[in-house]
Amino acid sequence: MTTKDFFYDLPPELIAQTPLTDRTASRLMMLNKETGDIDHKHFYDVIDNLNSGDCLVMNNTRVIPARLYGVKEGSGGKIEFLLLKRLELDKWEVILKPGKKAKVGSRFEFGGGLLKAEVLEVIEDGNRIVQFEYDGVWEELLDKLGEMPLPPYIKEKLTDRERYQTVYSKIEGSAAAPTAGLHFTNDLLKKIESKGVTLVYLTLHVGLGTFRPVSVENVEDHLMHSEYYQIDKEAADKINHTRKNGGRIIAVGTTSVRTLETVAEQDGTIKPSSGNTSIFIYPGYKFKAIDGLITNFHLPESTLLMLVSAFAGKENIMNAYKCAVEEKYRFFSFGDAMFIQ
Repeated sequence: MTTKDFFYDLPPELIAQTPLTDRTASRLMMLNKETGDIDHKHFYDVIDNLNSGDCLVMNNTRVIPARLYGVKEGSGGKIEFLLLKRLELDKWEVILKPGKKAKVGSRFEFGGGLLKAEVLEVIEDGNRIVQFEYDGVWEELLDKLGEMPLPPYIKEKLTDRERYQTVYSKIEGSAAAPTAGLHFTNDLLKKIESKGVTLVYLTLHVGLGTFRPVSVENVEDHLMHSEYYQIDKEAADKINHTRKNGGRIIAVGTTSVRTLETVAEQDGTIKPSSGNTSIFIYPGYKFKAIDGLITNFHLPESTLLMLVSAFAGKENIMNAYKCAVEEKYRFFSFGDAMFIQ
């Protein structure tokens, strides 16, 4: 299986640049994974396709303003930091641009010296381990100096930071949003819960590796990035109760899928745990934990496209994406959604 098998042509004008005013007004493609049949709805119709006794599993991670612009101490050369992963209290793994300015021992400052950083280590993929120095509260400083790390395919400036957060975001730590969840409003979630659907939250902090196209020719040779996850006993118990009683487990987003499939036993039982997962799901994978998936439309040749192809069948997915292009769906982070069941 080659990476090229997951390529499709996407006109640039179909890449959504801004979120819709009403989160629930996005289009929703319904895909039957058994037959490949497609139906066209709006996201507010999702409630009609959820049943009493089902369980909706969502990722409550919260995106941090992870992009910092500063200068190199001494030379004043401009630098961009992108925070990827917190390793210790003030020690982070980051991407730096331009990287050549960031040898071990290099120092940088942000906000006129409110925040300083020193490069401690250059790691294998060219990222850096840096130590930050500051007075005050880290979260307040980051909120003041940082910008939302929107994906590079979004060129428009985001005027409201909360539109790149789900309404249920809670646990800070992501470098990117779990975008399938952006379509929900609190009102819609209340209606879904009133219908008898159990709402469950887990956490997976999304890294930028999620969106990178696979660069190797053979899919099996791809080295998957690692991301931190956490699922507590209450969430696991609710999911297990749903399965025991014959309800469906519907994952919202590929991050929820990866977490559930990481912690699931062979019989689908979910065990509470936390840690780092580098699970790579592509066609041939046998799913243990989920019965349905709500997701956005993903980049060509990406691991996310491979995951949904594993769940719904590659032929069904590639046909659905061809249909989405023909029907002028909006793609990627601020785009439309798909419900696979």
